[in-house]
Amino acid sequence: MSGARRLVVNADDFGRSPAVNRGILRAHREGVVTSASLMVRYPAAAAAAALAREHPALGLGLHLDLGEWEYRDGAWRALYEVVATGDGAAVAAELAHQLAEFERLVGAPPTHIDSHQHVHREEPVRSAVRRAGAALGVPVRHEPGVRYCGAFYGQGRHSTPLPELISAAALAALVAGLEPGVTELTCHPSEPLDFASAYATERPLELRALCDPRVRRALTVHDVELADFREIRATSRQTSSV
Repeated sequence: MSGARRLVVNADDFGRSPAVNRGILRAHREGVVTSASLMVRYPAAAAAAALAREHPALGLGLHLDLGEWEYRDGAWRALYEVVATGDGAAVAAELAHQLAEFERLVGAPPTHIDSHQHVHREEPVRSAVRRAGAALGVPVRHEPGVRYCGAFYGQGRHSTPLPELISAAALAALVAGLEPGVTELTCHPSEPLDFASAYATERPLELRALCDPRVRRALTVHDVELADFREIRATSRQTSSV
């Protein structure tokens, strides 16, 4: 089993809008998405939580939302900021609030924690999220134990369109190249988008690729097992008890 490969395909932004909700559920039912991260601050979050209850095979974690930034006119500019990401006390309070809202909506704690635009890679957000993950006993994105793959994304660093990276062929190639162990691959599928976004064109392309039969075939050919974070945690507990 040392060479076994397991893949969590996690869809970010669940709850952001009805179109995103529909796209993620389709990518779960018809494609390879096994897990999603819920943005609890949006009106569509309650509907997303209800959809997750109807599809219990879909793991559901918290997508901590502290703000969003867009690259325009040669600089990153805030579209909105929930709290200042450099204010440790404000970050901790907002994280606690969003975790409580998650449990209110879902009726259970999250299976994992990550953040919108990866803001928890920097302090003080990182320490706050790590503490929350440890207290809940759940994985945190970019932390040891689960390898992170963000290569299935249709833009470059400064929003340069790269649609070839979110084709079915590209996704199948990522599957073929997975290293042994557990990998989380993130995605952002949606039906045609119902809000303004710099990533509006790419989301439906991701959805198409995630549902393409070639990706399922690649999983079979390369002996990659789909999983969600609950299964990863259960396996880890079994292994540690042996």
